Amino acid sequence: MGGRVLIQITPQMRILVAIESIDGRKGIDSLAQLCREKLDADPFSGCLFIFRSRSGKSIRILAYDEQRFWLATTELQRHAEDLKRHPSEWMPWNYRETLARLATPAAA
Repeated sequence: MGGRVLIQITPQMRILVAIESIDGRKGIDSLAQLCREKLDADPFSGCLFIFRSRSGKSIRILAYDEQRFWLATTELQRHAEDLKRHPSEWMPWNYRETLARLATPAAA
């Protein structure tokens, strides 16, 4: 796989999405603290935590795999304007649909 690491998403996994945007420079410790304070959740629980940057151009995903934290960042440049105009449509009530939307290539 060329050194790539994947986060295994299972049907039982809880995915928590922060509604308020965050400073995109926050690291693992700061995001774990937000999990406790804003989401009322234990960052060591195995849940996937998703945070949106203030600019709306990236998301940060925090996960704990019983050994270490993983922090992933992805740019949403092609979706940024839509995300700003319609943020409620991006709340992952169905996370598979939302992940599929993020993975769809932009129309040429």
